[in-house]
This record gives sequence, structure tokens and C-alpha cells, in this order.
Amino acid sequence: MAMTITEKILAAHAGRPTVSPGDLITARVDLALGNDITAPLAIDVFEEAGADSVFDAEKVVLVCDHFTPNKDIKSANQCRRVREFGKTFGLTHVYDGGCSGVEHALLPELGLVAPGDLIIGADSHTCTYGGLSAFATGVGSTDLAAVMMTGEVWLRVPESTKFVLSGRPRKWVTGKDYILAVIGDIGVDGALYRAMEFTGDAVGRLSVEERLTVANMAIEAGGKNGIFPADDHTRDYLKGRTDRDYTVFTSDPGAQYTEVREYDVSKLELQVALPHLPSNCVPVSDAPDLPIDQVIIGSCTNGRIGDLRMAAQIIQGRKVHPDVRLIVIPATPTVWRQAMEEGLFTIFLDAGAVIGPPTCGPCLGGHMGILGQGERAVATTNRNFQGRMGDPGSEVILAGPAVAAASAVVGKVVGPDRLGM
Repeated sequence: MAMTITEKILAAHAGRPTVSPGDLITARVDLALGNDITAPLAIDVFEEAGADSVFDAEKVVLVCDHFTPNKDIKSANQCRRVREFGKTFGLTHVYDGGCSGVEHALLPELGLVAPGDLIIGADSHTCTYGGLSAFATGVGSTDLAAVMMTGEVWLRVPESTKFVLSGRPRKWVTGKDYILAVIGDIGVDGALYRAMEFTGDAVGRLSVEERLTVANMAIEAGGKNGIFPADDHTRDYLKGRTDRDYTVFTSDPGAQYTEVREYDVSKLELQVALPHLPSNCVPVSDAPDLPIDQVIIGSCTNGRIGDLRMAAQIIQGRKVHPDVRLIVIPATPTVWRQAMEEGLFTIFLDAGAVIGPPTCGPCLGGHMGILGQGERAVATTNRNFQGRMGDPGSEVILAGPAVAAASAVVGKVVGPDRLGM
């Protein structure tokens, strides 16, 4: 029976020779993830169930990243709960303070994710790890508690949709523009409970960082997971990060897809998603002439070193518009150090930006960049729902690092061409 990558990973973890869309399976989990918002809820359920151990102390990962550095008493107590649970059960991977970063950037960087893995996390953007050819999906905190106890998860095998990306991108266009264009095409429910499989010659030219960005936003199209085939880029990324064995799965030629959608990225302009849906996408050249108050460059979508390098290239020698607050947040301590050592911080600081510690903070309207009523932000984050970054009367426009950087300088939603780049 011909199967897709997703189906092969699920079959392997369910101990079955084959699976088909719609099958209900119980699957072995390679990694279970919680953060400072979702883990305390899971810990409550874990304790109420009377559990006295986790299924594997090396495979339960807890990351304090959403409201950290702690913004108030409640968030401080949430992180304390996470730390105490980690100590009680001897967890190998608990990240807080100076070792913590935005979870979906941190785990791949640390080599905790590999092709063929099955990963669940109590965070919807767990699907990020499909960029490394793993099956990864978000679950609720109750499901996380069950997985922490048993090491298994109940799943319905999703149907798969294939997205074929071909051609060479224009200058400044990145994986963020690819996924925004796809979501703009199919809508926020266009891949509802489906595996979004990305392939085509343009995929081979995407860095692993960009693939992680694309897979991250599969959930914004309603997807169960996003996934890429592993290749030399994948193997190169993993060198020095992990020495464990992993299995590379490929889709069979006769695998079944609900549909196959094709995109020529050579025709794709830089994209922006206007309020209040990720699907409200237009080329930046068609964006309305909107003044902005804030720009965020960071998050699990675009806070990696490649994103910061691109933004710095555009901002170098320029000043942030006097009416704009530019906040740059490297996603992990490693990215922070790289940016500092490469002189990117000097570029940002000379331009008038604020450099923050690794945190999810402003993306979810948590802290370190809250919007007030009537304010508008351009952000390299992944959601722009009403009130997502602060006051319900504020607005968020999603973009990649090139548009974010150019907009910070001009004070309106523009691409680098407005700066002659």
C-alpha cells in the first residue's frame, strides 16, 4: 500500500505495517513538550491522576518562554511550578532563564528533533518540527498529561494535501512569503485536519530555518501538521546537533492526496497579511498606505539568525522612523550570541531599536511589546487575530523580516524597494 511521509511515520509509531486516512491509532511518542502556560495545566491533571513517574525523563521537555522573563506574580508561579515538576521527576530537558528560548526555535537548535520523529506539544505551533521531516502536532494540556504518563497518544490519521513549490524566488522573498501566499490561497481552514506536505524544486532551495517557518504556520491553514522531505540540507543541519539514529521516510509515488496544489515562487512578491486573519494576504505593493506604530522582528516564525541578518542588511546605516518602536527579539540564547558577535545588535541599536531577551512575549500579547488602542504593528509573528498583540482596537500585519525592517524605517507598510534595495 502506497503511503505519504506522514502516514509512514504514524504507522511506524503505531507498530502497524500501514495506516490510512481516518484510522484511529495509538502511537508511541518520541518527545512531549509543554511551556509555562500549558505545562502547569498538564501538571495539575498528572497529579490528579496520581501518577508517580513520567514515561521517560529524557523525552518530556518543558520550556518557559511565553511570559518570560516573568512579567508578573502569576507567570512567576507558573514557571516555578514547571521547575519544581522537572526537579521532582528528574527531567533532563527543562529550560528557563538564560538557557531558555522560544520553544520551537530552541528544540531543533538543540538537536532534540530529527526526521521520522513523532512529537506532540501543548502548543499549536508544535507543527514547526515538520520542517525537519518529523510528524509534529499540537494537543491540549490534558492530552499532554496523558502522554507524560504513558508515552502514547491517540490520533486520527489525517488526509494529506501536497503543495508543490517550483521556481527561484525573487530577492528578499523567503519561506514566510511562501506560506502566507498558500494560506491566502486556501484560507484559514483550507487544510483542516490535513497533513500539508511541501515538495518541489523550490523546497530544495529553502534553508532548514525557512522550512521550519513554513511548517510552523500549517496550523494557520487549519492543518494537522506540515512536513517536508528530508534532504542534504536536513542532514547538514543535524550534524553536530544530534548523534542519534533517525529514520528518513519518503512518500511513495502512488500515495493518495486530497489534492495537489502548485505554486511558481518566481512569480511571488513579498507578502503581508492584513488584519485580522493570516489568510488576508496581499502583495506588499498592494498594501494600503498605512502608518504603523511598532515593528516586531522575532518569534518562533522569524526569530532565527537568518531572519535577523536579513533585517540588519536592510536597516544598516538607517534610522527607525521616529513614530515607530522597533523591537528585535532573537529566538534563542544561541541566536542572541550570534547576532551580538556578528555586529547585528550594533546595527539595530544605532538605528534606534530595542533588543529583547528570547521570549514569545509580544507575539501572544503577553509582554514586552503590547499594543494600545488604535495602534498598528508589522510583525514577523504568525497570527494577527483581533487583540492578538494587545488592545482589541489594535491591528497586526504579518510579514517576513524584509518587509518588517523596511517598514520600521519608512513608518508604513512597505518593501525594501522603497529604500532602493
